[in-house]
Amino acid sequence: MALNISISIIIIIITCLISYTSLNNYEQLEKLMMRPYMVNNYKQYYRFITSGFVHADYQHLLFNMLTLFFFGSFIEGVFEQLFGNKVVYVLYYILGIIISDIPSYIKHRNNQQYASLGASGAISAIVFTAILVNPWASIYLFFAIKIPAVVYGVLFLAISAYMSKKGGGNVNHDAHLWGALFGIIFPLVFHPELGTRFLEMLLNK
Repeated sequence: MALNISISIIIIIITCLISYTSLNNYEQLEKLMMRPYMVNNYKQYYRFITSGFVHADYQHLLFNMLTLFFFGSFIEGVFEQLFGNKVVYVLYYILGIIISDIPSYIKHRNNQQYASLGASGAISAIVFTAILVNPWASIYLFFAIKIPAVVYGVLFLAISAYMSKKGGGNVNHDAHLWGALFGIIFPLVFHPELGTRFLEMLLNK
């Protein structure tokens, strides 16, 4: 009998191990986080991927991994239905990290001080794919306040766009915004019927 292994759980374990060791070893953390200047000047392109497996602190790690735990297995199942396997889910997760880092790279590639890290771009992609598939599902804001997924999505995009334009702070809102957009666009490219289904679900509520 084939084992139904959750890729999301594997990602959570790997991310927790790398993040934990990096939080206890600043030299390792420095090598793995996204530093656009180092990518631009020293061709350290691996940072586009490794930055998604390290986190700023345990609270940052916990929030991302809890969100991945609650949404990841659902999207795995969706992708298995859409693509016939879970391999695409792995590619999608890695691309979510990479694509969400690109705007920050372009904006800060000449800034020696800028750095970002975390799986937030890929996590945002997963959440927004879930919203696309089931817009009226319940999402618990801060794990406490219950709101429809589509309402959360609109608020999230609006706030991320505003904060990205405003600048400042320690949160990479560009990664959140572009990760979310990737989570909508990726499945639609291969299965545009999801867009029609999404609109029908909105209108028939």
